[in-house]
Amino acid sequence: MIPYSLLDLSPVPEGVSTAQALKNSVDLAQHAEDWGYNRYWLAEHHNMPGIASAATAVVIGHIGAHTTRMRIGAGGIMLPNHAPLQVAEAFGTLRELYGDRIDLGVGRAPGTDMPTARALRRNLTPGHANGETFPQDVQELMAYFGDMPEDAPVRAFPGTGTHVPVWMLGSSTYGAELAALLGLPYAFASHFAPAALDQAVKIYRDLFRPSEYLDKPYFMLATNVFAAETVEEAVYLRSSMMQTFANLRMGRPGKLPRPVEDIASVVPARFLPSLDAIFAVSATGTKEMVKDKIGALIDRYRPEEVIFAANIHDHDKRLRSFEIASEVMTGV
Repeated sequence: MIPYSLLDLSPVPEGVSTAQALKNSVDLAQHAEDWGYNRYWLAEHHNMPGIASAATAVVIGHIGAHTTRMRIGAGGIMLPNHAPLQVAEAFGTLRELYGDRIDLGVGRAPGTDMPTARALRRNLTPGHANGETFPQDVQELMAYFGDMPEDAPVRAFPGTGTHVPVWMLGSSTYGAELAALLGLPYAFASHFAPAALDQAVKIYRDLFRPSEYLDKPYFMLATNVFAAETVEEAVYLRSSMMQTFANLRMGRPGKLPRPVEDIASVVPARFLPSLDAIFAVSATGTKEMVKDKIGALIDRYRPEEVIFAANIHDHDKRLRSFEIASEVMTGV
């Protein structure tokens, strides 16, 4: 059995308050810990009414206060939105609060639209805007977590000497190459952008250089899981997340929609092929169907770890989907 983890965006379903969505995340995290999940990651997105994890470090701290064993962290922090020193201070603080349970995944995308990115970083330079400084920012961030000399002109307090593990996230080959060159663990966002998955995994493994952080490649595969007692129910539950992606492409982000019986009845036909592509690396159906799909993905990509995601409107159904995923991974 390989480790399995959970990625949560703290979805805010239609008819549900943000406060309740955050309570749901705590409840999910506590269940995930009982079900044997290795990590519980939250992701940074902005200007999206359906996501409650924009202040990612704050939510991670809240989850940390309500769990005891499971690793918690970011999957991830969108580094172009922040000064590396500020990120180091935030996650150094989390490390001091929760010990060696904290992970920090970083990504190059802004996790939002460009006007919002400019609002987040009012001094955003062209280099930051297009990610040109991302490799330097990652190395600066990691340096703050290291044992910096006392005469260093800038240090992170808290942060210095905490050695918070940094992960590289990506949905293209760029992150795979940078993770390999820096010798970092790598997580690919195949739960929403699987097109470059095969190429990215090969690049990461072929180019990997051992480092002080990692002696051999460590690849984590992301996949959505929509598991239920029947295939019809699983497809029904998946329709909420499919609507979310369609609404984003139509420029009308909102709360997580209620599920529908026929996705074609609410999504224009021209968007349906792209939805099929988005969910190509997802497991949908009964426990046996999910077991077969996840098994096939593991056989093909040989990940060191799998991380599951699923934005499902009904909280109890979402819990059950992640519970089934844990049963599949543990052979229950």
